[in-house]
Amino acid sequence: MERLCGPKLPFWNASLTLHKDVPNLTECFQLSVLSWLPCIYLWVVSPVYLFYLKRNNRGYIMMSMLNRFKTIFGLFLWIVCWTDLFYTFHELRQNQTQPPIYFVTPLLLGMTMLLATFLIQFERLRGIQSSGVLFIFWFLSVLCAIVPFRSKILQAKYQDEVADKLRFTTFYFYFGLILCELILCCFNEKPPLFSNAVSDHNPCPENTAGFLSTMTFWWFTTMAIKGYKKPLEAKDLWSLNERDSSKVMVPKLLREWEKEQAKSKSEQSLSSQAAYSKVPPSTTNHITGGGGGGGGGETSPEEVEVLLSNQKASPRQPSFLYALIRAFGPYFMIGSAFKLLQDVITFVNPQLLRMLITFTNDDESPYWWGYTLAFLMFFTALTQTIILHHHFQYCFVTGMNVRTAIIGAIYRKALVITNAAKRSSTVGEVVNLMSVDAQRFMDLTTFLNMLWSAPLQIMLALYFLWQNLGPSVLAGVAVMIMLIPFNAVIAMKTRAYQVEQMQHKDSRIKLMNEILNGIKVLKLYAWENSFRDKVLAIRQKELNVLRKTAYLGALSTMAWTSAPFLVALTTFAVYVTVDENNVLDAEKAFVSLSLFNILRFPLNMLPQVISSIVQASVSLKRIQTFLSHDELDPDSVDRKNAGTEYAVTVVNGKYTWAKEDPPVLHNINIMVPQGSLLAVVGHVGCGKSSLISALLGEMEKVEGEISVRGSVAYVPQQAWIQNATLRDNILFGKPYNEQKYRCVLEACALTPDLQVLPGGDMTEIGEKGINLSGGQRQRVSLARALYSDADVYLLDDPLSAVDAHVSKHIFDNLIGPEGVLKGKTRILVTHGISFLPQVDNIVVIVEGRVSEMGSYQELLKQNGAFAEFLRNYSLEDIVEEEEAADEFEEEELYPEDALSNHTDMVDNEPVINEAKRNFIRQISIISSDGENPRSRSVRRHGCSQRKHSDQAEKKKPQEMEKLIQAETAETGRVKTRVYLEYAKAVGPLLSVVICCLYGCQSAAAIGANVWLSEWTNDVPANNTKEHVHMRVGVYAALGISQGVLLLANCLLCRAYSMLRAAKLTHRNMLQGVLRAPQAFFESTPTGRLLNRFSKDVDAIDSHIPDNIDIWMRTFWYTLNVLLICSALTPMFLIVIAPLMVFYWWVQRFYVATSRQLKRLESISRSPIYSHFSETITGCSVIRAYGRHSAFVLMSDMKVDENQKSYYPGIVSNRWLGVRIEFIGNCIVLFAAVFAVYGKASLNPGLVGLSVSYALQVTMSLNWMVRMTSDLENNIVAVERVKEYSETKTEAPWEVEDKKPPPEWPMDGNVKFSDYSVRYREGLDLVLRNISLNVKGGEKIGIVGRTGAGKSSMTLCLFRLLEAAGGEITIDEVKISEIGLHDLRSKLTIIPQEPVLFSGTLRMNLDPFEKYNDEEVWKALEHSHLHKFVSNQTAKLELECSEGGENLSVGQRQLVCLARALLRKTRILILDEATAAIDLETDDLIQSTIRTQFEDCTVFTIAHRLNTIMDYTRVLVLDKGQVAEFDTPANLMSKRGIFYGMAKDAGLTQ
Repeated sequence: MERLCGPKLPFWNASLTLHKDVPNLTECFQLSVLSWLPCIYLWVVSPVYLFYLKRNNRGYIMMSMLNRFKTIFGLFLWIVCWTDLFYTFHELRQNQTQPPIYFVTPLLLGMTMLLATFLIQFERLRGIQSSGVLFIFWFLSVLCAIVPFRSKILQAKYQDEVADKLRFTTFYFYFGLILCELILCCFNEKPPLFSNAVSDHNPCPENTAGFLSTMTFWWFTTMAIKGYKKPLEAKDLWSLNERDSSKVMVPKLLREWEKEQAKSKSEQSLSSQAAYSKVPPSTTNHITGGGGGGGGGETSPEEVEVLLSNQKASPRQPSFLYALIRAFGPYFMIGSAFKLLQDVITFVNPQLLRMLITFTNDDESPYWWGYTLAFLMFFTALTQTIILHHHFQYCFVTGMNVRTAIIGAIYRKALVITNAAKRSSTVGEVVNLMSVDAQRFMDLTTFLNMLWSAPLQIMLALYFLWQNLGPSVLAGVAVMIMLIPFNAVIAMKTRAYQVEQMQHKDSRIKLMNEILNGIKVLKLYAWENSFRDKVLAIRQKELNVLRKTAYLGALSTMAWTSAPFLVALTTFAVYVTVDENNVLDAEKAFVSLSLFNILRFPLNMLPQVISSIVQASVSLKRIQTFLSHDELDPDSVDRKNAGTEYAVTVVNGKYTWAKEDPPVLHNINIMVPQGSLLAVVGHVGCGKSSLISALLGEMEKVEGEISVRGSVAYVPQQAWIQNATLRDNILFGKPYNEQKYRCVLEACALTPDLQVLPGGDMTEIGEKGINLSGGQRQRVSLARALYSDADVYLLDDPLSAVDAHVSKHIFDNLIGPEGVLKGKTRILVTHGISFLPQVDNIVVIVEGRVSEMGSYQELLKQNGAFAEFLRNYSLEDIVEEEEAADEFEEEELYPEDALSNHTDMVDNEPVINEAKRNFIRQISIISSDGENPRSRSVRRHGCSQRKHSDQAEKKKPQEMEKLIQAETAETGRVKTRVYLEYAKAVGPLLSVVICCLYGCQSAAAIGANVWLSEWTNDVPANNTKEHVHMRVGVYAALGISQGVLLLANCLLCRAYSMLRAAKLTHRNMLQGVLRAPQAFFESTPTGRLLNRFSKDVDAIDSHIPDNIDIWMRTFWYTLNVLLICSALTPMFLIVIAPLMVFYWWVQRFYVATSRQLKRLESISRSPIYSHFSETITGCSVIRAYGRHSAFVLMSDMKVDENQKSYYPGIVSNRWLGVRIEFIGNCIVLFAAVFAVYGKASLNPGLVGLSVSYALQVTMSLNWMVRMTSDLENNIVAVERVKEYSETKTEAPWEVEDKKPPPEWPMDGNVKFSDYSVRYREGLDLVLRNISLNVKGGEKIGIVGRTGAGKSSMTLCLFRLLEAAGGEITIDEVKISEIGLHDLRSKLTIIPQEPVLFSGTLRMNLDPFEKYNDEEVWKALEHSHLHKFVSNQTAKLELECSEGGENLSVGQRQLVCLARALLRKTRILILDEATAAIDLETDDLIQSTIRTQFEDCTVFTIAHRLNTIMDYTRVLVLDKGQVAEFDTPANLMSKRGIFYGMAKDAGLTQ
């Protein structure tokens, strides 16, 4: 330095700087270090920065005034600097030689200014709106120039005149210009030309935000303000950044994954080439996914075996982890770099604290040094805050991107996996991959850096502690290490309990789902109590597990809170007792304490991170397995062949659902000529639907060839309806053409339905077509096929679900030889015998083989199986069969969990008809909703209002476009009432006690530290020796009492009172829901109820207690810190007020905004999953119509929509963090400043105490706001649960004083007198003034067109509908006076839709276990199930899967019959359900009823008139009134309505 500055200008002079009250720096130091620092920075950074700019071009920005000024000032600066340089040359010529520094510095500065000016322009051309690099440069320049600025003025003050006038002037010019540049740098340029920021209507301000704004997340403030003023809505959200969107993220991951797959495949093929050199040409029907078999195709099973074993030995599976790392690693690394910086900066503050305590000890040191330390503390804390939050931002965004990509990848895969693969993972599991597993990755990315950062922090902390206290530290470390296994064991146990609790919760939700789906059956059979007890039993198990978890939680909370204290205690105790000379002074004690506090975080985080890594690795495996599943082979069906005149050919087809299963179709040979109509007939489960699936390429090809010419339209057996408008369901992505559309509606008989739907064809159809009757759904499905205008139509029994006359209309106008489709190739699977004479060809399938094929006449001549089949159902039956294709799903009640509707192949019918995969309508719609448009209007009126949420009553019918009202999302603040409600459930007295306990525990903790500061003050007085034991003892006592109080508190709070609250709230809600009338279940979607039972109950079980616990602890802690600081330096109170106001203000803004963002996020999350499960159920339809990519786009849009509300949610946390930590940093600053100010009166112990406390407070302030917000979000659950526990109930189940005698009804006389009923208040009457008298033992048939009120009559007998006038008496007892259970348990119904619950067959027949085994077997025998059940290994304990999935529909119907036989009451009601049963089974049922229920009163709602022709009397209903009531013979002779119906059915000539 001397060479540069010369002998006259020394580089450093301590007397000038450290020991003066007015410090200064030497001129040489100013000219060299201070001037060069910014220059060095810019020259080092610019090469990297220029490279970055070359890579990222955002379009260029027009020259603006701002830019011109920046450039001009830059050039001025260059001129100013070089003015100095030339002046030095000038002096040289005057022979005033200056030291070399006067040449070097101006030269360097000038060149740097040129570089800066160049950067300003280059950034403009590259579209950078605000530059961080230059901002830091100008900031550093100004910072470094402040010292010369001050010292030059001081010099001028002490010397009368300025020695070096020119340099003096140029410097102030220079200072002014760099200040201007800094200020200009804070402003933003306009966005670049042609950028999407211009086109986007609501762009995210982040992209255009300036550097400072980005650093402090200031750009989020607009949203925070908006959210505070009014609750945010979806339209207020910014659009997603391009780089976070699905269309960028998903392909990025898929590219890497495909590379992985290709790599593992090439390795595999190398290993398996040796095994098969000659492989037959590929015949399997799928592309081998990731780990699929070696070469080409397999023919013999042995080869398959070899292949499978070969696969196991394969070198490696493609690794999904590598794909993830390659796709998202680089971006994540930026976050890791920030984390590293932050870890290092963390340790600066304890060092500064040490200096501050030394400063207060030392009377000599000048005051400015103390203030400098205070401000340094503030700045390091500030830098740390900003760096930390940027690290979080990077991590969270990575997490978000990973989630987007994983969901996208899973969705795309789910559309193409084979059926075998689909069976191995149920829809529920796949939805879980999307929700749970993707979420786990997202959570992991936020903590992942802790894996290396925690050990680093621990090492650094130990290093500094060792320096401070020497080897005694090891004692403290030992305690920490002992606590690690303790915490780990607790964590393991907790994890196990959580898994157990999840299992209980799952089984509880599954049971609830079945209860809600089958609620009508529960009510009809009066089984609510049995099921309620089952739910409560599971709930009790769940609560027991929760209680254990709470015990563990209390222990771990105690360990985690007392750990730093225990460590400090052992360390200090060992330190003072080991050596007489060791004195614990303030510096040692408090610096160590602050280091221990730093240690606490990584030590606690490590086990958590490790456990979440373990979890994520499980998820990783699951996702990897799913993504490696086999895919359907797009080429299994040959679509190309144009040569033949046959539209569809199958040659030697042998097909199976999965490779390992036996084939379902054997040796199929079919040729379908272009434009012909082929009918496929056969018994239930013979493989008709499988044939259709094979033609679609959905099955595994074992051998044979299929070719289909042209495009395909497919109508599945169970219509697949999307949750969209009716029109969208029909268009299915095709452009709208008015004329064609009208024609389609006409042909499918949909025009009359549109008139009665509330919004015409723009009516929104609920999930799974909930607000359409079965027949309407089927016709919409047909309309979709017709509109798609394909070449080949595959119709899988579309006529079974519609009324007879409608099916005739559809056949004649659409499918038949005269229909719209004539000239197209049609393959029709049907049960309807009546259509067969009109088709071109018939294929008869028996047990998966084609037994006969030919035209109707030919087959009759052959006299084979087909002819016999026809003969069994003599002519009247054939015609009758039309009627038989009745309104199948009249009262659709098909219990199936939206999640686990996987197809069990235990089935007798290998037909995985969409029936299985459709989780059909979850909510029953009472009353027949059939096909007769005229009589439907009354009903429909009901339907339109049906799914409106509770306030629907007040709405006018015109605004009923939306079907199921969106669940009311609460907005605004949570009412105090809700908190009180919760406190009441916990117990008011307990609540107060708990609050006080928290206060005491906190006081004990503070007491310990105050005592420590007293202890450290023994040092100056030199009386340390005597007091050591007393000091250590009291310190220990205070600390331990804190732990004990905490433990007691946790146990009282978590394990007792809050669980009590959880138990009560759930029980009340369950009771409320089970007691609700049937109408409630129609207007409330099952999903919403399940959500209350799962999510909201979960919140009350575990989230709310956690939130309250943490909130209480942080609240008391913060309060205590402020009290201590104020007690020590009363001036602190002045600062507290404005800080607290700012805190309150930030918190209100944040809570309002973040609460709404969370709500929006959860609202937009469910559509992703519901769209996904909808897609999975309908994937065969989607593939058949080739709409694959459109659905992928829809899914991506839904994910982006969700991330749109998630992203501001992340940022809101960062925004809050920066602001709150700023308050914390201010508290540190003021605590330190006041400590310096009151140096004279304060002892070092107290300074240490107040500042080390202040350093801790940021954390707790942050947590407090978070918890306030979380608590507000979760406490809503209490309100939502309460809402359903207070629903309007139906009549009491038992009325004590009106109990009927136990043997009632003896005779079974039923009398209706002037009876009227309506579905709900304000709707029209469904039955009007019905009067009739039925004697015991009579058999009454009830007939009438759809919507005449047939089903309503049965519902009235059970009082599912309460009378609007008149009454019903049974054996002299008025049914309206007795309890519902007393009434319902005495009647028996065989409902139209067979509903089974998961559990044993025995439980399904007799849930209360009233009957012995013998009686049960007898019932099975009479219901023709004896053979089936006794063939099962489990016999009566046969497990029925959810909704009776593993029995065929016919068998389920027979189980319902067995139920009725067991109950054997005097009155039996039959809601005939014949569509699901082949004619033989139907005859069985009829004969059983005739023999077994001979002496009972039977009411039958008849669809097939021939079944009631021998009944005592027939009741004909029309528009809710009795039209005719007499014996069938008399009615026929009267030639009234009944005669007309019989004539339609061909029962009369």
